[in-house]
Amino acid sequence: MKILTLADQESRSLWDYFEKAKLEGVDLIISCGDLAPQYLSFLATFTHAPVLYVHGNHDDCYEQTSPEGCICIEDTIYNYKGIRILGLGGSLRYRDGLNQYTQNAMNRRVFRLWPKLALNRGFDILVTHAPAYRFNDGEDIPHTGFQAFNRLLEKYKPAYFIHGHVHANYGGKFKRSSVYGDTVVINAYEKYTIEMEKAEP
Repeated sequence: MKILTLADQESRSLWDYFEKAKLEGVDLIISCGDLAPQYLSFLATFTHAPVLYVHGNHDDCYEQTSPEGCICIEDTIYNYKGIRILGLGGSLRYRDGLNQYTQNAMNRRVFRLWPKLALNRGFDILVTHAPAYRFNDGEDIPHTGFQAFNRLLEKYKPAYFIHGHVHANYGGKFKRSSVYGDTVVINAYEKYTIEMEKAEP
C-alpha cells in the first residue's frame, strides 16, 4: 500500500506544478496538519484515495473552511482496508488556540479513546501533528512533544508513527525517519511516501 504523507508546508510539486500522474498508485493520503484546507481539497479532487487529516496548531481556519472531500480522523480510529489509523492532532499549549493542549489535556484525550482502542485491538498507524516527548521534538515549549504519544507507542507498538510540526530547517532536530521501539517514526514535513504492507484479513 502506497501512503502519501504531508505536513506543515504545501509541496510546490503537488500544487504549483501538479500533474495527475504524481498521484498514480497512491492508495491513501494522510495530512499531519498545518496545511491550507484548499491544498487538501485540491488533492482530494484529483485522486480516488481517501485524504485523511488531523489539525496542526495553525489550523484554526478549519473551523470556517474545512478541507472539502477529506476525512478528519481526530480522536478516532479510521480503518482503511484493515489498517487501523489513530488520529490525534494539535501541539503543546503555548498561547490561546483551538488546537493546543497541555500534557494533561492530551492525556485525557487518549484516556477517552480506551473503548475504541479496546474494540479495535489497538492500531497500526498513529497520526499526530506534534512528535513524542523528547523524541525528535524541540527544546522550546511550542515544539515539545506529548508524553501520551510515548505511552501509546510503548503499549500498542504500531507499525508507523507519522507526525509533523518539526520542520526541515530546524537543523539537527529534524529526522525524516527514525525508530522508537518497534515503530518506524516518520516526519511528514512537506511530503513523504511510505510503502506499507496491507493488513492481514
